[in-house]
Amino acid sequence: MKRQNIRRLMHRLGREDGQGMTEYIIIVAMIAIAAIGVVTVFGKDIRDLFGSATSGLSGGNAQSAASTATVSNKTMKNFNSHTSTGD
Repeated sequence: MKRQNIRRLMHRLGREDGQGMTEYIIIVAMIAIAAIGVVTVFGKDIRDLFGSATSGLSGGNAQSAASTATVSNKTMKNFNSHTSTGD
């Protein structure tokens, strides 16, 4: 009877049922963290670009809206610096 219990225990310990789901959760969490980081760094630029796109789609003057959307240069030296405008 003891051998049968040991076999059952070894069989249960050898299963990997939840491993795949755990890996997917970790990958999704890493993607979410990366997306939050990108939005934090390039938030103002993204808002400007979406603003010019919505202005163009709504029939507004897309040229003037696109000219206001400028992308600032981010480097490793100024990566953590933010201005008062949210950039």
